Parts: sequence; structure tokens; C-alpha cells
Amino acid sequence: MYSFYKYLKPPWLEISLLILLFLISYTALGLISLGMETPPGGMPAVNIFILLLGFFLFSFMIATIAVISGIGGGVLFTPVMLAFTPIDSLIIRATGLVVAMFSGLISTGPHMKRGIGNLRMSILFAVAYGTGAFSGAQGSIFVWRYLGEEGEAAIRIALGIIIALVAAYFIFGGQKLEWPKIETVDRFTRWLNLSQSYYEPSLDRVLEYKVTRAGYALAAIFFVGIISGFFGLGAGWAIVPVQNLVMGVPLKVAAANSTILIGMGDCIAVWPYLLAGALIPLFVAPWVVGLVLGGRLGAFLLYRVKAEFVRLLLIAILFFTSISLVIRGLEILEIIRELPGYVSILIFAAILLFVMRSYFKSSCRG
Repeated sequence: MYSFYKYLKPPWLEISLLILLFLISYTALGLISLGMETPPGGMPAVNIFILLLGFFLFSFMIATIAVISGIGGGVLFTPVMLAFTPIDSLIIRATGLVVAMFSGLISTGPHMKRGIGNLRMSILFAVAYGTGAFSGAQGSIFVWRYLGEEGEAAIRIALGIIIALVAAYFIFGGQKLEWPKIETVDRFTRWLNLSQSYYEPSLDRVLEYKVTRAGYALAAIFFVGIISGFFGLGAGWAIVPVQNLVMGVPLKVAAANSTILIGMGDCIAVWPYLLAGALIPLFVAPWVVGLVLGGRLGAFLLYRVKAEFVRLLLIAILFFTSISLVIRGLEILEIIRELPGYVSILIFAAILLFVMRSYFKSSCRG
């Protein structure tokens, strides 16, 4: 009896209702689409239904991979959609910010409830991140309105380069300190009073930590916000190392702060896109539902899959997407002619073979 009542409490109650509403709405949408007439020049309703269902399944997969690998869903959503779909880039980037925002909002409650998140630090950084993200979003609208096809191509090429750098970061990683030791705290950081404590279950005790160099971190996070707002990316891949390596924030606290910060900051960044008419509810809804359900599955699988395999698979996806973005941008600029589909398949196969070889090599060493 206890096991049954468990599913009538949060978060299982909300998830059950979400699944039920998903089944009802998509069944109704499928039945309605079968009887609808297509206006001249319009897309058949059945095709729209299949497209929306595909969006849900793809977002479910993205969210699952994102949670297991520890990154925001926007890092996968925006570049993949820009590289492989003909949808307007402004709509994709606006939706990417919503995807990143919901990734943060879903995680904020549990982090604050467990005392891992530092609310004072998150609010401080939200000012810098939100200002940067809003500025980046305004710049994105300007490029879309006034630079035409050349602007679209430039966005894809620039994003391809950024995604390649993110993939390289996942390969080389950089040093991460789980519990950095801070000897001295500068005057500005001491004045902000950002130090806090939290209960660490792995050590079964409360840990107190100090931080430093808050001014440098604020400047770095403002710059990260510009990139996030302009390209519609999540920024956890950058915010976590900034806090951990620049300020000395414990790694677990930095990860929790990152999700809280993205949830708050991207709420600001999405407004220019909303006012420009780039947020389409029918397009956004399947991604949000898939994100919630996929995020729960990812959390369940997190301790049941080999992290090394997921990391290598993520690197393969990022590199393949990066190459595809650059190729797409060069095709738009007519620097190269449109490549046949089998070229993309060959590139992906080569990257996947390299990843599998690296995985088996690391497994043999282990």
C-alpha cells in the first residue's frame, strides 16, 4: 500500500498528470489531424502532428543525455536544430533559451531544499548573467533583422566554432577542484558576504566554505550571458568552471548555483525574443514536456550508466554538430556548394568510430 501512495505525492503526482495530459492531447491532436482539410499551399495536419511528436521525442532524448552528462539541454538543442533543420534561426534560439531556462527551473527547488545552492551568490550572478544575456538577445534580434542571409550564415559558423570549443573542453576538462582551499579573501568578496555552509552527505557533516575573486567572476559570467543570449544556449558548461576555478566555490555548490542562475537569467534573456514574435507556443510546448520527462529519466539513469561512455558520446555529438553548422554556414554564403547527404553520414560514422575506439581503450586500461 505504501508503494501506491508514494505515486500520489510530488514529484510522481505531477509526472503522472503530465504523462496523462500528454497522451490525451497527442491522441486528440492525431485524431483531429486525420479529418482536417489542408488549405492551398499549407502543410497537411498529419505532417504537423508527426513533426510535433518528433519534437517531443527529440527533446526527451536531449534532456536524458543532458542530465546524465551534466550539461544544460540548450547546448544540444540549439546547435542540432540549427544544423539539421530549415526552421528560422530566431525561433530556434528563442526556444533554446526556454529549454535552458526550464532545465534550471526544474532543478532549482531540489537544490534549494537540500541547502546546496547559495541563494545570495545566485542572485548576485543573476544580475550579471541576465544583463549579458539580455544584451546578447538584443544583438541576435539586430543580426536577424538587418544582416539577412549573411547574418544567418555567420551565426551558424560562429556557433559551430563555440560548440567545437565546448567539445574540446569536455575532452581536456581543465582542473576541477571538488573542495578548493581558499587562503585569502579579497575585500570586495568579503563585503558581499558570500560564504556559506551546506550538509555533505558523502562525508556526513556540514562543510563551511569561503570564496574569493567575486569581481572577476562577475565579469566572466556577464560575458557568458552575452554568448548564451545571442545563440540561445545554456551556459552551465561555462558558469560551473568560472565559479569553481575563479572563485573557489565547491564543485557541487557551483553546479547547483549554475542551474539556479540559468533558471533566473534566461527568464530575462527570453523577453527580446518574445517581443519579436519568435516564441511560438505550439513549437515550444513539446520541447518543455519532453524536457521534464527526459530529465526525470536521466536522473534515474545517472547512477546506472558508465559516465565515460556518455561523455564520449556527447563529445561525438558536439563535434558532428559543430562540423555540420560550419558546413551549413559556408553553403549559405555559397563559399562551397551543397554537399550530398552521404558526406554527413560518413563524417558522423568517422567520429563515432573514433569515440568507440577511445571508449574501448579506456575500458581496457581500467
